[in-house]
Amino acid sequence: MSGTSDGKRCTGCKSLLPPASFAADRNRRDGLQVRCRQCIAEYSAQYYRRRQEAKGKKVREDRDVPDGHKLCRTCGEVKPHGEWHRNSTASDGLSTRCKACRAVQGRQLHLKRSYGITEAEREQMILLQGGVCSICLSAPAVHVDHDHGTGKVRGVLCFNCNSALGKLRDDRGALRRAIAYLEGNSWKPTLVASGVYRLPS
Repeated sequence: MSGTSDGKRCTGCKSLLPPASFAADRNRRDGLQVRCRQCIAEYSAQYYRRRQEAKGKKVREDRDVPDGHKLCRTCGEVKPHGEWHRNSTASDGLSTRCKACRAVQGRQLHLKRSYGITEAEREQMILLQGGVCSICLSAPAVHVDHDHGTGKVRGVLCFNCNSALGKLRDDRGALRRAIAYLEGNSWKPTLVASGVYRLPS
């Protein structure tokens, strides 16, 4: 008989363990399962791994994580708790992804939602521009620029050039007047008679 007054012997690891080490099983005479909780957990993990591998799916390896740290399932790195956002609904009070992975995913979702492009398409545009802003040709290309009317992406600009287009509301007339102003031709009405002004073309 597997049970004794001192405890119960596990049929898996063959260890003599206290009754608390076994889960309940009302179909057994002593009301406990024949394998200890540890053996059942290991068996379940092996069974799950075999099923996933049979389906052709990748199974993550278990990692030892020190206290005050957490494993990010996205990048696979163990990072201190300071590298995670708080999440009151999670069992450990931390987000499921580290801050760096959340930032990357946030950028990807923003590009797709706002401009309908992927990170790879944005990088390809920057490469075709030589890595610099399409307007000033000096600052690094960082911000995606698009036509607010049609939604079509025009290129990738630096912060200052993108901001300038936005502040001029993509008004081509205002941009032409700005160029004329820089060239010394101010856009001013000319007085031709008393109370009569001629507007520049």
